[in-house]
Amino acid sequence: MVGRESDQVRLEVVAHSDRETLEDGVDRTTLEGTMVYTDEWRAYGRLPTMKRRHATVCHADRQWARDDDGDGIREVHDNTLEGIWTGLRNFLRTFRGVSKRRLDQYVGMFQWGYNIKSVTDEFLRTLLGRSPFTNLGS
Repeated sequence: MVGRESDQVRLEVVAHSDRETLEDGVDRTTLEGTMVYTDEWRAYGRLPTMKRRHATVCHADRQWARDDDGDGIREVHDNTLEGIWTGLRNFLRTFRGVSKRRLDQYVGMFQWGYNIKSVTDEFLRTLLGRSPFTNLGS
């Protein structure tokens, strides 16, 4: 899941990619009334019964994005998340083999890196275990 307004991503390694697993993830990571943009995979079909609004693009018809409200912005798409999956694949490729037992840790590392939007002095102090009153240059 990726938040359009927050630009934060939540990735999870799951054992199954079935409807029940998907619905559990949507239920845990979104609020009722949230707009969910997807492709037309059948597993997404019950999102409205979960009190989520749902808009789709049909890749089978070569539809990648759509402007439903006529404002010139194609808000119905799943391109952001598809780009994130490409980024994750490229990230994992550098390791030349990842154990399934450790995949969640690699995915967590990628998620953390994606969600960090800027490296601040406070972040560096936390990462280095330094006091907030320590000058980073010393």
